[in-house]
Amino acid sequence: MKLTITLLFLITCSLTAQVKGIVVDQNDTPIPYVNIWVEGENIGTTSEVDGSFNLDSKNKEKNLIFSAIGYKKEITPFKEKIVLEKEIYKLDEVLISSLKQTKEIEIGDSKKRFYLPEPQTTPWIFARNFQVDKNNKEVKYAKEIVFFTNSEVKNGVFRVRIFKIGPDGIPNEDILNEELLVEVKKGKQKTVVDILKYKIEIPPEGIIIGFESLIIDQNKYMQKATIYKTNKKTECLNYSPHIMYFNDDTVDNYSFSSGRWLVINALHKEKYKGKYNFPNPAINLILTN
Repeated sequence: MKLTITLLFLITCSLTAQVKGIVVDQNDTPIPYVNIWVEGENIGTTSEVDGSFNLDSKNKEKNLIFSAIGYKKEITPFKEKIVLEKEIYKLDEVLISSLKQTKEIEIGDSKKRFYLPEPQTTPWIFARNFQVDKNNKEVKYAKEIVFFTNSEVKNGVFRVRIFKIGPDGIPNEDILNEELLVEVKKGKQKTVVDILKYKIEIPPEGIIIGFESLIIDQNKYMQKATIYKTNKKTECLNYSPHIMYFNDDTVDNYSFSSGRWLVINALHKEKYKGKYNFPNPAINLILTN
């Protein structure tokens, strides 16, 4: 039986005029899966496999933010062709002769998970902080990431993001400087992503791991809903997969959209306890030595 959702805020379901553009690199090669936001607005989309994207025409005159792993972020007014410049990374020297892999632990404790059938019509990153277990400090290499998701479509796709923590406590530069796209089956799934080959050592301040949504044709579906304070039924365009959530007031979590990060830490949760609920994305991390 399909879930019927009561919308607690307005969602535009009507069709509007669209303008089309394409994102390419400096060699004129299309760039897929670029997340695009209207600056200062909770409005966005993602480029398709051929680099094309569609945008509501009323946002044509506003600045757009283009973000893709391996490319410099671009903020520019709408153009039919957007050219992104490749990012040049300074690689940190890593001296690991071999991993013992005699011990592993799973951190994250994403128990009592729940699904929020929220509208996901603009790109988001939902992320959380991970630190080495203080009782197992030698087990500090990232082996696998576990994502708990729910998808309304077959073969929904999301992107994995792994960040360093900046001096201000928010996600900084990407640790993983290449695309890591994950395809999940329909329904509620536990998806394990092997990242051992990257030999990521968790620093003392920890790392931040995120689930990034992609607003592409492969992920779209029509969501049944009841309009708030009425008995009227409707269908609205939405995009899968969704990350699931769990509650833990000690976990720091982060969300990113429209070019900026929102940080919810334990102090926020304590301050607004009883007034607001700040669920954490259901992501676990498996470490080895």
